[in-house]
Amino acid sequence: METGREAPLRAAGPDRHRCAAAMGDPPAGRGAVGGRGAAPGGPAGRGPMGRPTGRCVGQSKERMKEGKEKDARYTNGHLFTTITVSGMTMCFACNKSITAKEALICPTCNVTIHNRCKDTLPNCTKVKQKQQKAALLKNSTALQSVSLRNKGAPRERPNSAVYPSESFRQSLLGPRRGRPSLSLSKSVSTTNIAGTFNEESALGIRRILSQSTDSLNVRNRTVSVESLIEEELEADERDFAADSWSLAVDGAFLQLQRADVMRRQDVIYELMQTELHHVRTLKIMGGVLRRAMLEELQLQPGAVNAVFPCVDELSALHQRFLAQLLQRRRLSLVGGSSKNFVIQRLGDLLVSQFSGQSAEQLRKCYAEFCSKHSAALREYKELLARDKRLQAFVRRTARSPLLRRHGVPECILLVTQRITKYPVLIERILRHSRGMERLSLSRALLLVKDLISAINAEVREHELRMRLYDVYRRVDGRAKLQLGCATFGRDELLRRKLLHSGCVLWKPRRDVLLLLMTDVIVFLQEKDQKLSFPTMDKPAVISLHELIVRDVANQEKGLFLLSAAPPEMYELHAASRDERTLWMRLIQQAVSHWEAGGCDGGLRGGGWARG
Repeated sequence: METGREAPLRAAGPDRHRCAAAMGDPPAGRGAVGGRGAAPGGPAGRGPMGRPTGRCVGQSKERMKEGKEKDARYTNGHLFTTITVSGMTMCFACNKSITAKEALICPTCNVTIHNRCKDTLPNCTKVKQKQQKAALLKNSTALQSVSLRNKGAPRERPNSAVYPSESFRQSLLGPRRGRPSLSLSKSVSTTNIAGTFNEESALGIRRILSQSTDSLNVRNRTVSVESLIEEELEADERDFAADSWSLAVDGAFLQLQRADVMRRQDVIYELMQTELHHVRTLKIMGGVLRRAMLEELQLQPGAVNAVFPCVDELSALHQRFLAQLLQRRRLSLVGGSSKNFVIQRLGDLLVSQFSGQSAEQLRKCYAEFCSKHSAALREYKELLARDKRLQAFVRRTARSPLLRRHGVPECILLVTQRITKYPVLIERILRHSRGMERLSLSRALLLVKDLISAINAEVREHELRMRLYDVYRRVDGRAKLQLGCATFGRDELLRRKLLHSGCVLWKPRRDVLLLLMTDVIVFLQEKDQKLSFPTMDKPAVISLHELIVRDVANQEKGLFLLSAAPPEMYELHAASRDERTLWMRLIQQAVSHWEAGGCDGGLRGGGWARG
């Protein structure tokens, strides 16, 4: 006889098994919890009499509940999960705050909503994207299959083969006659949707297409210029692809040469190879970078020319020298070979390059280029900071094989350093040379050293002019110094040439800026980022006339300045012993030069003497 408790259990048995089958219960022989065996005394989930146990029924109810919750969490492609949120979280659907008990989130598209608002949510965006990708893949596959058909079979071309869509076709051809008009919302202006082109829209589209075409043509011109430069250098670079002359010539030919000949040819090869690289750098600066900044980016010509001073002149000088070197190599080829050569004479080409008119042109160009080195880098950084098109151009050209990751700063630095490489190379060639060739190389070495000294002197003068002008701008315009019957103001600074400047300590305990000029020494002190003449018991301007310089006993950093008119003694201390020695030497040289009449004017006896 069945008890009242067992009856509902038996009645629920078939329904329970149907639900369990639908939810994927484990098969017979396994327990309700995965991995467990059947209960002793009967089939899985049943007691000794074949009846469901209370534990099995509870697990079935839990699974039914989980299945319903899982079905409820899937809505319009969203997979919602319950989360804990703060009171400031807003519902994506109704834009109201969400409490902690009813918050749901879709981790696929990161949408947070109320539990009651999940049915109003549109389809999940990620799912829609996947569907679009699948459709696109299907269309591309179909398109490929169409292209494989027999092309000789006549068939009618559909409209979609010409126009991407019907709407685009109608926007070009106009609406069909008799087509019902579409009702537009008030937020959309009907004047912006035209069935036919009027004159203004046609002109606007032509202007846009013209601008796009011009930009594309300019960019294509830049790319074509890069290709031309690369083609010009490719043939010569192929001959100098090896790292040294010993690796460039045939092994059998190398075995015939003496050791000193091999070492000499290696250095000559390095000179020609580095000269080729230098010409490449100059062509990149003028033919690629500057041309693109002027034509493609349309930057101001003054600013662009400030970044690339004298590039054309330097390129012409070095291309001519490289052509002479390559011609000498071709004349030195042995036995009809294209790569076996021994250059016997090179000193004559070096003497010609670094003497006469060629040396004068090199001096002017390198002096201007090196003098404007800092200003060119500063101008380039300012252009790069404010022009996004230039930034994009720099990123694009950095990947170009022609530039080899050499930007504008790297190219400028390489050009400034090139002139200093010649003495080292010539000395190494001279070390393995004999006879008349040795004499020619010795003369070429002296010429190039004199050229570098002249360039350094002009660069130094330019830096001193810029330094003097910077000091002039910082001097207070109201600062005046009375010297006898004359007045010394800041305008007097620009009438002279600065020889040296630096900070010293003027006893007793005052830091001053010391300016050594052609006929005077000037002391200036800084206050509130302005420069003025210090108020001391001695004049702040000293004439070089009969000025005596002495060192201070037992003070390795100190020196005395003994002035004759008016008779005063100044005790100064430099930052180091070497700096004190430099100051004494430069002041003595300036005094000697001024006394010899090398200056146009000066201070004599506290007044001005113009000569």
